[in-house]
Amino acid sequence: MSTPRLSVDRERCIGAGMCAMTAPEVFDQDAEDGLVVLLRAEPAAAHQAAARMAVGVCPSGAITLGERESGGAGAGDRPPAA
Repeated sequence: MSTPRLSVDRERCIGAGMCAMTAPEVFDQDAEDGLVVLLRAEPAAAHQAAARMAVGVCPSGAITLGERESGGAGAGDRPPAA
């Protein structure tokens, strides 16, 4: 079984904020530059649909969704910027 795994390209991000509005449990915006901050690389089941929608509404295509085989501990979550 696979688990959705998100990644973001901050160089490509234009700071539109659609991701943070669509899936606030998964994405935020940096307070300094407004660019995407990934809160959960592997969102909980309850947030996966919103995360997938955020991928689709990102105007710059800065968010990608891949799959990771389940069974291993994920270490890709990043806390929000201070």
